[in-house]
Amino acid sequence: MSHVEFPGLGWSFDINSTAFSIGSFEIKWYGLLIATGFLLAVIYAMFMCKKMNINRSRLLDIIIVGLIAGVIGARLYYVIFYPGDKFIKDPISIFYIHEGGLGIYGGIIGALLVGGLFAKFRKQNVFAVLDVGVLGFLIGQAIGRWGNFVNQEAFGGPTSMPWGMVSENTLAVCPDSPVHPCFFYESMWCVLGFIVLHIFTTKFRQYDGQTFLLYLIWYGTGRFFIEALRTDSLYVPYLPIKISQLVAIVTILAGIVLLIVFRNRRILAGCGLKQVMAANVERVAAMNPVSKFEASEKKDHHKKETHHKEHKDSHDTKRKHVSEAVEEESTVQDQTPSIPTASQENVSGEEHADNEIEVDNQVIHEIIDNQPTEETTKQLDEKDSKGANQNGDNH
Repeated sequence: MSHVEFPGLGWSFDINSTAFSIGSFEIKWYGLLIATGFLLAVIYAMFMCKKMNINRSRLLDIIIVGLIAGVIGARLYYVIFYPGDKFIKDPISIFYIHEGGLGIYGGIIGALLVGGLFAKFRKQNVFAVLDVGVLGFLIGQAIGRWGNFVNQEAFGGPTSMPWGMVSENTLAVCPDSPVHPCFFYESMWCVLGFIVLHIFTTKFRQYDGQTFLLYLIWYGTGRFFIEALRTDSLYVPYLPIKISQLVAIVTILAGIVLLIVFRNRRILAGCGLKQVMAANVERVAAMNPVSKFEASEKKDHHKKETHHKEHKDSHDTKRKHVSEAVEEESTVQDQTPSIPTASQENVSGEEHADNEIEVDNQVIHEIIDNQPTEETTKQLDEKDSKGANQNGDNH
């Protein structure tokens, strides 16, 4: 249990580093917060897959591999730059991660390097994956830094600001003054960075990888100044230089140089600046005739629907006229003597066919051609009269 105060704000807290216990197994707030940040980062990445044209299942594989590499990288970073010979005398303690000792820059480098290589192996757009990945980093870092608050670590030097913090751990370093809550500074810097870079990614990004480069500059800048305040930093061996500040400078310069190098790049697979997205669609359509046809087909979809409606209305009108013509012919047939059964069956079959198939000019001609002519009707009348006279003679 730690007692934490913010004298300038009149706040005080009693904080237990253990969130809850399962039997004798304790779940620490530090691990729980990191896990929560990781989970939210994964959810965000899954949400962005459609916008960035990334396969979800393959991205999940990349995240898992990147997570493992990130943990290993973070531990190695801490072990390599740890002052003293603790890990030389007791090498097995390198694996005691539960005791603490992870370097965030080592985790970022490990996750990006191995995750990027695995993304290429899984045939995904590496730069688009990096863009999504760094946004996830900002979410995880913003939440995970509160684990430092619970453990009362990663704080800064003396400050007279109203948000200065005091605890048992800070008094051991600065007994006469509150200290900078560096965990809070970095958490808020990451929250602001996530908001800015998310908006940039969805509205203004001009090429895959641009968000990644901006992240290098954004996080490096914040980390450089925040690291200057901290009292528990790792130093470059034999030099009075904080390793995190050195890495921050390298990442900032790398980001700026690469932004200049790729300033005219306009290859965008997912969301971003609308003009660039439209230009990429046209470029793909020009390279792929099938895609061009599909784009043209979608563009003319409304026109085709209108044409189909007009054709349907014309068809219904024509069918109505034909039905009226058939009814008139049927009336003429009712007023004439019966014709052979075969002829009636033919007419009936054709009238039924008219109701089943699309009616056009050819059908109309067939109906007219198969109706009894005046000459046929006259011959039938003479035949019926002759038959009637014969019946009279028999009587």
